Amino acid sequence: MVDFEYKDSYGVCDLEKLIALLRSERGCPWDREQTHQSIRRNFLEETYEACEAIDAEDPKGLCEELGDVLTQVVFHARIEEEAGGFNLDSVADGVCKKLIHRHPHVFGDIKADGADEVLANWDTLKRKEKQQETTTDAMEAVAKSLPATWRAEKIQSKAKKVGYDFPDVVGALDKLSEELSELREAISRGTNVEEELGDVLFSAVNVARIQGIDPEGALHKSADKFTARFRYMENAALAADKQLEDMSLEEMDALYVQGKSRL
Repeated sequence: MVDFEYKDSYGVCDLEKLIALLRSERGCPWDREQTHQSIRRNFLEETYEACEAIDAEDPKGLCEELGDVLTQVVFHARIEEEAGGFNLDSVADGVCKKLIHRHPHVFGDIKADGADEVLANWDTLKRKEKQQETTTDAMEAVAKSLPATWRAEKIQSKAKKVGYDFPDVVGALDKLSEELSELREAISRGTNVEEELGDVLFSAVNVARIQGIDPEGALHKSADKFTARFRYMENAALAADKQLEDMSLEEMDALYVQGKSRL
């Protein structure tokens, strides 16, 4: 038996001790073998599962998923501490100092009338901290690990701050039409298709941003809608004692359109 105190209720400090125990020679072989890179995907998956609990408005599920995210934070901090780097207190110290510094309207004598001004001050302070002297520096600092639609949106928003933006959504829609035409030409030529497709997606994100729509959320909703309509099509085919594989595209599309009118 390992030397561990069992309790009716545990706190963050207990989690830190538990991870240290699991990483020790007396602990778990799997936990002991992990590195920052080996559990990187776990971190992303746990974060997305927490987001799914938020979307589902499931407080109980969110509590559990946040625990999994917190475990990842503590795990990474422990790996670094064992390597002689930072520890969990270092993480907390750094973020506390950052929050204090970026809230001068709370901890200093700066005035901020409303959330928009708070965000503007936050962005200015962040650029100074990161030594981002130009807008391009700020664009290049946007994490490449973000979902592509969010990365594109953030880059476009930084361009907007210096006035490089369409005056309204009409200009963005015209640009989207232009990029679609270029994609058609690229496909007909059989060259630069990936590049032109990327331009179409980037332009579509621009339309979403100007309209105040989360492009990632919009795409998820479209994926859900397609799945629901596909289920209707599949169920309708089964009700007619047919398999989709044995139907023509026209027959399947007729059922899909039928589902589209009912869902």
